[in-house]
Amino acid sequence: MDRFLKKFRIPHRKPRHSPALFDDGGTDFQIQEMSLQRTPKKLAKFMEYVLCRRPDEFGLVLDADGFVKIKEFLKAVAEEEGFRYVRRAHLDEILLTVPDHAFEISDNLIRSKFRDRLPQRGYATNPPKLLYTCVRRKAYPHVHEKGIRPTGYSQVILSASRGMAERIGRRVDHSAVLLTIQVQNSADQGVVFFQAGGNIFLADFIPAQCFTGPPLPKDKPVIKQPEAPEARQEQRPAGGYFIDLNDRLAATVPKSKRNPGPADLKPDGKRTKKHKRKRERPPWRR
Repeated sequence: MDRFLKKFRIPHRKPRHSPALFDDGGTDFQIQEMSLQRTPKKLAKFMEYVLCRRPDEFGLVLDADGFVKIKEFLKAVAEEEGFRYVRRAHLDEILLTVPDHAFEISDNLIRSKFRDRLPQRGYATNPPKLLYTCVRRKAYPHVHEKGIRPTGYSQVILSASRGMAERIGRRVDHSAVLLTIQVQNSADQGVVFFQAGGNIFLADFIPAQCFTGPPLPKDKPVIKQPEAPEARQEQRPAGGYFIDLNDRLAATVPKSKRNPGPADLKPDGKRTKKHKRKRERPPWRR
């Protein structure tokens, strides 16, 4: 009995004024603190900051009505430490359990109910000399030749920070290609830049001669496959017969009954339908 109590004894508690709850270095206290962070109310407050105040701080661009795709919102939230667990079900949980939540959902879009503190979108009066954006690696050869066009958004998303541009690009392609845009050269080509708060900038189109990037990947040499040898003529033994296993009719219907005889055909050439004799129902089923 003493050995059992020694194996499963309860750790000694420290006084309440101590920051740790147990003698194991505060591990249980850290677990309890993490569990408190995962409450719907805690997540609702974090979402209020993202959607109501600084979406640009997380690389999110809202449309004219303040909406953003839920898929993009969840990707941005999952990049933050302590909120990587968030899924669509947690948003529905907040709608049901938190009475004063500050967001609303419409189909696959989400937005804040209170949008008076959101950064206003307008012309960029004094943009930096260099801006950054990322494109998918497979699309880079086409972009290098034709220029950068928006994909998934109404405008091309640019950032004054390389880290933010790479963060936004990884949401689309983990191996996205980082491009550097010369602002003055683009402005000379007629490009108009907009600012969506903080370090986020927008443009309708970036010409091919207004940005730089890594060299294009070399085309892989095409390896010719060896030609298939000529098919040998199948040799059949004399007097032999092979059954075609792919022919289901040959495996189930005798050959004598496959083609109808002249007595079974109508004058127009169609086969007559034989009426089956009805079987009498047993008394117990009448």
